[in-house]
Amino acid sequence: MKVSLAGLALLIGVQVSPALAADEIVTSVKAGDGTTVRYVLTSVGTTPRYAVILMPGGNGHLALQLQDGPLTGKLSANFLIRSRALFADPQFVAASTSATSRAASILAIKQDMERRFGPLSVYVIGTSRSTEATQALAESLDGEVAGFVHTSSMNAIASLDPRKFKSRHLLVAHSRDVCKVTRPSAAEASHRRYGTDLILMDGGKSVGDDCEAWSHHGYNGIEKATVDKIKAWIRAGP
Repeated sequence: MKVSLAGLALLIGVQVSPALAADEIVTSVKAGDGTTVRYVLTSVGTTPRYAVILMPGGNGHLALQLQDGPLTGKLSANFLIRSRALFADPQFVAASTSATSRAASILAIKQDMERRFGPLSVYVIGTSRSTEATQALAESLDGEVAGFVHTSSMNAIASLDPRKFKSRHLLVAHSRDVCKVTRPSAAEASHRRYGTDLILMDGGKSVGDDCEAWSHHGYNGIEKATVDKIKAWIRAGP
């Protein structure tokens, strides 16, 4: 009896996509104004249909080496960055970069990925403080990317009205996030007022500072469930 590798992996409980995902530092991308854009490309070596551009919270800085090549350091703290291999699968490729509200930088990454993989539906994803960037980009990149995902959003998300935009918008929050500047009630307010799509997570565990990556704020212990729901929402779009 023939059993595919994917089928065998399912039988023994192995997560195929994260195990096959490989990181590559890309430092050779130039934005329209000539500035260099660095990012980590995480893929499984297939031809994907979707791309996610991931931006960390906090100070938003993603420390990367200065030349192209394999990733030599570990990026294990921020929710989105530590989950990048969970995003990468045969349909999805992930790009992790420093938080930015510069449309030119995001477009440069989009163009580089499409040069590698062909046309892609690109979604920009921020978390915590980097949702300030995703909200700013909602205006400047509207219609240029397929959509935006705002996770553990800053409280200003309550006033986000996506009805005026062409790009899709998704809010993701943890029901037990008690960080004062990212209350889940703010995301719920946008959902109630404007019909913004909302995923409300629960479960996992909270360790340390309420506003840091290993608390409920950072989806600690439920990373895969959260990523799976985000990817299902993306796939359900046009």
